[in-house]
Amino acid sequence: MALATSAQSAQSLREMGVCPLRGNLDQTHSLSRLAGLAQRVLYLAPPPLQGWTDPRVTHLLQALRGRSLPTQLTYISTSGVYGDCAGEWVSETRQPAPSTARAHRRLDAETQVRFWGLSAGVPVQLLRVPGIYAADREDGTPVARLQKGTPVLQPQDDVYTNHIHADDLARACAKALWRGRAQRSYNINDDTVLKMGDYFDLAADMLGLARPPRVPREGAEAHLSVMVLSFMSESRRLQNARMKQELGLRLRYPTVREGLATMQQ
Repeated sequence: MALATSAQSAQSLREMGVCPLRGNLDQTHSLSRLAGLAQRVLYLAPPPLQGWTDPRVTHLLQALRGRSLPTQLTYISTSGVYGDCAGEWVSETRQPAPSTARAHRRLDAETQVRFWGLSAGVPVQLLRVPGIYAADREDGTPVARLQKGTPVLQPQDDVYTNHIHADDLARACAKALWRGRAQRSYNINDDTVLKMGDYFDLAADMLGLARPPRVPREGAEAHLSVMVLSFMSESRRLQNARMKQELGLRLRYPTVREGLATMQQ
């Protein structure tokens, strides 16, 4: 069963063999039927685009309280909650230090979910996810950016970036729902260790496109959007040992090289 916000999304779910339940996380009255319907809950919805908190998570957690609580809840968060780590290796024990409003909203959601799980006695998992890519995902490939010739930073200014193929993320979600430990956070990323510019160079070479131009950080705002610049202001290398050892996930696409190779076919 999945929550559907519109008739169109409900129909799409039916075509995939999923039973839809109409509701909207921004409208609390539409969520009243959720309590007691599912034993295991996977929360994938993003926060609102404004503010520092996530009221959507608040609404869902309120709706789930009832005579029959779920036995597991997995929340999909972002690795952005760590903030800029100056290229250091980052494990789940690192204290979050979000530097954008977007990441603050995610950390607020994490805090709500963790507290709710503790108070309700429900095991919860927080999956901290970096850049998701896949050929069939909207904006899920580097092709459009490479075709536009969007610049990347010169090597001395560049930042480490992290990735996960959508198929591996889906498998991680399923495993977390059944194997995830209570009140546990997990980095969900592949084994790629590349700076952002090197990733786009690799993608360009594999896809037969021109490599992007390089620009210095100083003055980069003249070439790049605020959103892109925000990603270029944070550098970290995520450790994924907990994902492999506790969830037992074997990556189908261990690095972006294997994932990009499928886009050549």
